[in-house]
Amino acid sequence: MEALRAPSPVSPASLIRPQAFKPLSTLSFTLSKPNSLTQFNKPKFKTFTAVSSSVSTEPTSPPDQETETPDQDEKFDWYSQWYAIMPVCDLDKRAPHGKKVMGLDVVVWWDKNENAWKVFDDMCPHRLAPLSEGRIDQWGRLQCVYHGWCFSGSGDCKLIPQAPPDGPPVHTFKKACVAVYPSTVQNGIVWFWPSTDPQYKDILTKKKPPYIPELDDPSFTHTMYNRDIPYGYEILIENLMDPAHVPYAHYGIMWTPQPSVKRDREGGRPLEMNVTKIDKNGYTAQQQNGKWNFLPPCVLYGSITFGGNPNESDGTAKGKLAQKPPRQALLIFICMPVSPGNSRLIFASPRNFAVWMDRIIPRWVYHINQNLIIDSDLYLLHVEEKKVLEADPNDWQKICFVPTKSDALVVGFRKWIKKYSNGQLNWGNNFDRSLPPSPPREQLLDRYWSHVVNCSSCNAAYKSLNALQVALQVFSVASVAIVAATKQGLISVVARNTLVVAAVLCFVGSKWLSHFIYKNFRYHDYNHAFVFH
Repeated sequence: MEALRAPSPVSPASLIRPQAFKPLSTLSFTLSKPNSLTQFNKPKFKTFTAVSSSVSTEPTSPPDQETETPDQDEKFDWYSQWYAIMPVCDLDKRAPHGKKVMGLDVVVWWDKNENAWKVFDDMCPHRLAPLSEGRIDQWGRLQCVYHGWCFSGSGDCKLIPQAPPDGPPVHTFKKACVAVYPSTVQNGIVWFWPSTDPQYKDILTKKKPPYIPELDDPSFTHTMYNRDIPYGYEILIENLMDPAHVPYAHYGIMWTPQPSVKRDREGGRPLEMNVTKIDKNGYTAQQQNGKWNFLPPCVLYGSITFGGNPNESDGTAKGKLAQKPPRQALLIFICMPVSPGNSRLIFASPRNFAVWMDRIIPRWVYHINQNLIIDSDLYLLHVEEKKVLEADPNDWQKICFVPTKSDALVVGFRKWIKKYSNGQLNWGNNFDRSLPPSPPREQLLDRYWSHVVNCSSCNAAYKSLNALQVALQVFSVASVAIVAATKQGLISVVARNTLVVAAVLCFVGSKWLSHFIYKNFRYHDYNHAFVFH
């Protein structure tokens, strides 16, 4: 279970021990090839890092200020990209699913007639009711339950129940159709193109989502995780690019090394990091002897390779048998802008070792820890985002003091978004830069609506554990009732005492289970002041 506790990249090279199985968060990242993902163009920036970790008390200017302004063609077009919606394993083919991405309300549903996932505008053309509240009818059509209008996978209206059969075929009118977004399934995830313009109908033949072959490789195992997060896309990306926060924000959750001369008692230490390539298509970054890749708008990934001795064979049959293939694992973060102040994360960590773990450990068990990791820095990032947006987005390096190399990836992201997107995500004309008000803490850290209802594994576990809790309570009450209603002598003293003990144990068990369900599937606060003691 420890192996998957890695929502943020932490990879000090000195901690790699190939002979021992360690959590992914402690390993170094190295990529021998770009994993068949989108290739980068020739870099247009020089290599840069955050300034030296030897910090002066005097203010320093932001590293490598860029004055170059890109041409309009170099501007990043946020609405001409593929965006992930949800893992297929968390979508139910029997019902439509409403989602929001890039401020767009969409409905995802399974078209059994075409054997494909479809992505529509979540709005019936009749009276604008959300189609995500509808159903899939017996003919495999998406039906709006407000007035029963039915739509095929192409968006055409196939039935208007209120239209007389001998009247004009109003269901064939263009205004009766639903807007359809280009969509595809890749790496077990539904992706869509956020434009219904007919010119993008065949966009998949020209441009595909980033492909990660390890997610489809049968020699690798992985579990998918998704979570809606109440802070924005930019803050989410920065947090995942920041390994220095892990031993502090996630102290007590993720494995941290023993302190040494260069580390403080929580595990912090200087990190050598720098960005080596940057252009409109993203950038790569070196972390000591590892590498990370950012493929805008969604994908951040790194690879870990360790162990094995492919270069130590003596050429004999015995030597070849002694060879061990290297063990490899990836950390893959897919970050979707939902709306200002809201984002969605899909996380996977495919690996080609310890594959037996995923066969015996339920997926929801992994998700309990992933949720705790997200929650442990959620509130402070929610507050941080509001402070950042109080200033001009182009002034990020003026309001934030980033003097050490551990911030190089974050600085790289801010430089990228400043040059290619005016310092902020382009929401079009539908949004200003204001954020929604902060909800109560229990609502902010809610797990049920942000994850459980959207995860097939956790939702099933939640229902099963609740049913078990009810069963324990019923058995406890029934046992007490039997003992109270049975006359003395009809059952032995041993049997009577056994029922009483069973009733007490079931009652205690139901109370413990109730606490477990609430804490792991509903709400669990994280108090940093007490974790450190």
